[in-house]
Amino acid sequence: MPETMRAVEISRPGGPEVLRSVQRPVPVPAAGQVLIRVHWAGVNRPDALQRAGAYDPPPGASDLPGLEASGEVVALGAGVTGLRRGDLVCALLPGGGYADYAVTAAAHCLPVPEGMGLREAACLPETFFTVWSNVFVRGGLKAGERFLIHGGSSGIGTTAIQLAAARGARVFATAGSEAKCAACRELGAERAINYREEDFTEVLKAEGGADLILDMVGGSYIPRNIRTLADDGRLVMIAFLEGPKAELNFAQIMARRLTVTGSTLRPQSDLAKARIAEALRAEVWPLLSAGRIAPVMDSDLPLEEAAAAHARMEESSHIGKIVLQVAG
Repeated sequence: MPETMRAVEISRPGGPEVLRSVQRPVPVPAAGQVLIRVHWAGVNRPDALQRAGAYDPPPGASDLPGLEASGEVVALGAGVTGLRRGDLVCALLPGGGYADYAVTAAAHCLPVPEGMGLREAACLPETFFTVWSNVFVRGGLKAGERFLIHGGSSGIGTTAIQLAAARGARVFATAGSEAKCAACRELGAERAINYREEDFTEVLKAEGGADLILDMVGGSYIPRNIRTLADDGRLVMIAFLEGPKAELNFAQIMARRLTVTGSTLRPQSDLAKARIAEALRAEVWPLLSAGRIAPVMDSDLPLEEAAAAHARMEESSHIGKIVLQVAG
């Protein structure tokens, strides 16, 4: 094992230009952890929030960005079972993915699905952990229910559309262009709504309202989401691109028996994340291995061009996931 590795760190809070290439010590896995030689690292909105100074890593986590990666297990911490050196995995990380090596809890690693390469596998952990825990566990989506996902062409959106459709829900998605709407329909959305041209509330009300909404916009969307829900509907918040504040009529929430909830993934306990991983292995990985669902890939760039990857993500011109190539 080398003593140092390439990494991309956040030099100061700011825009994509504050990301810089450095040399760092190779991390050592603690008890229950594994060391992964990273081949590909996923790029996600929380990485950009951390870069901007708005999303601090939890205590004990790496200060490097990167919440998911794929690669080879090269070292095991004390007490690790079920994994061996040389295993190819994709993993949810507490941070540190923008580097040659990263450590994470062994229980947060999943095998690369059959027939899938490491490039595609790097797109799975952050989005699938987030979608499963919020749409199916917290949101309780069932077959036949009307499900609205905002940002349908994002990594979260493309994952949510496919999983919800595969499990029998009626899927509706919002997106900002015809090309993005077409991508949503191809993935299984019954109706894709161009939010620049249509009112998603009117579209869903004509169908009886949404039973579940997954929202990452916040701001002005929050009261609109409340109006869009059917009686007994659920609103799950996972991000706030427009901000976290809104004025709500709580009498409507009471009278219509609505549920408003939300979560963030990174601060949750290792045990909570391990339970999500177990559910994904049982419920979702067979769908991936059978080719019934698959990550949607937008683009890939070398690790040294992480700033360009962040710029592309923040332009919101992408469809699906952006990844960084770390190893050859």
